[in-house]
Amino acid sequence: MATCPQGHASGDDDYCDVCGAQMAAAPAASTPQPAAPSGAGAPAESCPICQTPRAGQFCEVCGHDYTGNGAAVPLPVTGARWEAVTAADRAYYDKVIAEGGPDADRVAFPPYCPERSFGLHGEQVRIGRRSRARSLAPEIDLTGPPEDPGVSHLHAVLLAQPDGSWTIVDPGSSNGTRVNGRPLTVNVPVRIGPGDRIHLGAWTVITIREGTP
Repeated sequence: MATCPQGHASGDDDYCDVCGAQMAAAPAASTPQPAAPSGAGAPAESCPICQTPRAGQFCEVCGHDYTGNGAAVPLPVTGARWEAVTAADRAYYDKVIAEGGPDADRVAFPPYCPERSFGLHGEQVRIGRRSRARSLAPEIDLTGPPEDPGVSHLHAVLLAQPDGSWTIVDPGSSNGTRVNGRPLTVNVPVRIGPGDRIHLGAWTVITIREGTP
């Protein structure tokens, strides 16, 4: 089992199964993940869903919200159906390459990348790439083909709100997330709506649309 530069155990020798970081610079020993604040001598808190040690507000493997806010969201029974449409953005890719982004010298823009639509249902929708080693299967699966190597296995999470709207949170992805060109701050929710464009990885764009109920 290899260890990525962030200290995550990974079954993949090229990219971390958890955060998507390149494994080439991985340290020889694992760095313990910080435990959630607790009483002296208390054991580290683990995710109630997948038992992964806690390292923030959201579980880095399954996206569980430790605050309980997601589980308590009363979703509307009727209303418009929201959808996330994924595609490849050449202009964003050119910008990433110009800035020397993730593996810029070895990432090629895909010659063909059809749009895919994912309905937004439930209390939370995870965005990333599936990982068999971590038993992670995000609702918006960007594994491909084509696969964007700059996308973390758990890159971002969409959270449903009581009024029927959605927010997006980046739980600590390797290469960050942008909404309408503005970078997200880790673990700070940002409200999104129809027409908003979410950029991540080397060339992936996700457009939020309001579809048919």
